[in-house]
Amino acid sequence: MPRKSFVPGAALVAAAALAAGLTGCTGGSATDGGAADAKGGDATSSSSAAQPGRYQTLPEACGLPAPSTVRGMLPGDGERPSASEAEKIYGGQADVTYDTDRRVGCRWKRETTAGTRHLSLDIQRVVSYDSAVSDDDKAQEIYGNKELAAEIPSGGPSSPASSSPSAPKDAPKDKESGKGGDKGTGKDGEQTPDGDGSGSANPSGAPDGTPDGASEGASLDPGGSTAPRVLDGLGDAAFLNDKLATADSGVHRDITVVFRTSNVIVTITYDQWSADKTMLPDSQELQDKARSLAGELAESLNE
Repeated sequence: MPRKSFVPGAALVAAAALAAGLTGCTGGSATDGGAADAKGGDATSSSSAAQPGRYQTLPEACGLPAPSTVRGMLPGDGERPSASEAEKIYGGQADVTYDTDRRVGCRWKRETTAGTRHLSLDIQRVVSYDSAVSDDDKAQEIYGNKELAAEIPSGGPSSPASSSPSAPKDAPKDKESGKGGDKGTGKDGEQTPDGDGSGSANPSGAPDGTPDGASEGASLDPGGSTAPRVLDGLGDAAFLNDKLATADSGVHRDITVVFRTSNVIVTITYDQWSADKTMLPDSQELQDKARSLAGELAESLNE
């Protein structure tokens, strides 16, 4: 190979140059050589360098979640898709990245008569280029900035918090639907079209509507909170964000779960769109499914 043939030749040239330098100027060469050795191979500086992170590579993102989990997060109208349709829906679309050992991602989408669901996964391996800062510490810094940007309340899950996320400024109002006074109140304090408090666009009893580890009606949060919050028991650090917004085309709820394990940061984004602004996506259902996936990914990364 060209690399192998080049290195020996370079070694001969370097040897000749070193011999000439020693013959011509012993004092200056000794000083320069000592400085170079101290910079490149000093034992003290090597021993004090921060430790590298646990992860040196990344898995293939689209194949990381279990197929049953993806199916449960992308429910249909009660009818199973054909083999070709299932491959297109559940296979995912890999993100284009320049270095798959540093960052990978995948996206899924399914459209139904009740609305559209999107799922995206981003996995970043953090490397610190500062010898005094470990990969883990650098990853924690990046994670911390994400948590601050999301404006997650401090104090963790045990802190007193509202049982539902604060309604955003652009949340649907009664006057927008024109029928708000006839609606019931959902478990998140949201109005639903039939007063049963479900607010979910997922048809009840759909065969592929519930992922493994997240049964319907059972929250993964023992406190039952759906507010944006820090999460315990997920990686080294984690938080969940929940946002509801409206647009000309309808209403959507966006769930984001971010967690760090050593020098890897995982971001899960899961949202549901509804063309009917009176049919609000169910916060609890979406959160439970996103958290179930996060737990599954954390276990896979730790294997």
